[in-house]
Amino acid sequence: MSQFSQLLLNWYQINQRSLPWRNDKNPYYIWISEIMLQQTQVVTVIPYFLNFIETFPTIADLAQSNENKLMKAWEGLGYYSRSRNLRVAANQIVTEFDGEMPATRNELLALKGIGPYTASAIASIAFNEVTPAIDGNAFRVFSRVMTEASDIGEAKSRPIFENIGNQLISESNPGDFNQAIMDLGSQICTPKAPECEICPVNSVCLAFKSKTQLNFPKKAKKIKKKDIYLIADLVMNDENQLLFEQRADVGVLKNMWLFPMREVDKAEYLAIEKLAVGQVKHIFTHLNWHILLVPELSFRIAEANEQTRKWLSLKALNDYPIPTVQYKLINKIPKSFFK
Repeated sequence: MSQFSQLLLNWYQINQRSLPWRNDKNPYYIWISEIMLQQTQVVTVIPYFLNFIETFPTIADLAQSNENKLMKAWEGLGYYSRSRNLRVAANQIVTEFDGEMPATRNELLALKGIGPYTASAIASIAFNEVTPAIDGNAFRVFSRVMTEASDIGEAKSRPIFENIGNQLISESNPGDFNQAIMDLGSQICTPKAPECEICPVNSVCLAFKSKTQLNFPKKAKKIKKKDIYLIADLVMNDENQLLFEQRADVGVLKNMWLFPMREVDKAEYLAIEKLAVGQVKHIFTHLNWHILLVPELSFRIAEANEQTRKWLSLKALNDYPIPTVQYKLINKIPKSFFK
């Protein structure tokens, strides 16, 4: 065992976070938690995880789920393709692996939505396979410990960091090693304000010794996000029901329910701005949505039909998958609109 892994595991045994998916080594729980934790903080994930497991207690339950129920359980977590991929993968497990979670990294990689990091995390934690799980935390920790200057945003850098992980990982306890890296990266070896003086591995960290912690990891500047300008149509009937539209089965927020919306250019957006009762900005990975909520523009009302549009009360929203951006808009509706 490397000196690094020994120091890390000693610290982890005392300081590991108590998380519901760590109570046992159930691979299903580990899988769900790892998918939820992509782009989402632990404190946000915990209640979603508990509700999801209660709603779909087994892989078979997930495989048999209907989309509305699945999307409702995921509502608010964002990146909704993750939940759809879970159901596809659950069906793969049922049909190709007799309902049992695959036990090796290579087999796990065959499942929809599972990439190298998630496959390694499940294989190491649930099945003790010696394979480093390389995520943002691991990139940061390994780059600082070894002063590795490869750009973590480039695909060609992953094998370099996997090689570092293979050198450092504990062969007797790879699952705890990978979880310790997660905890160290989120609690101590943070991006902008690492607490190096109390770090359990600072004695073997080359960046700490050279006082270059903030120079690592190396990553090229992000591409500027694209701004999208949208008009959301606020239409209400005499029964205090709002008109909702199901988005198409492609693109961002596919199949979810929102106010009817149309994209406009910035000039038209600014011209309509004075008519709006609310304005919100919603950020996606590569997009910034700027949305005006405008009452009764009625720009496609004639196209309404039972399949793609519905009149829904606020209470009825509990039965439909509604994204966070929709609730932002709903909260902008003046109370005077309701009779």
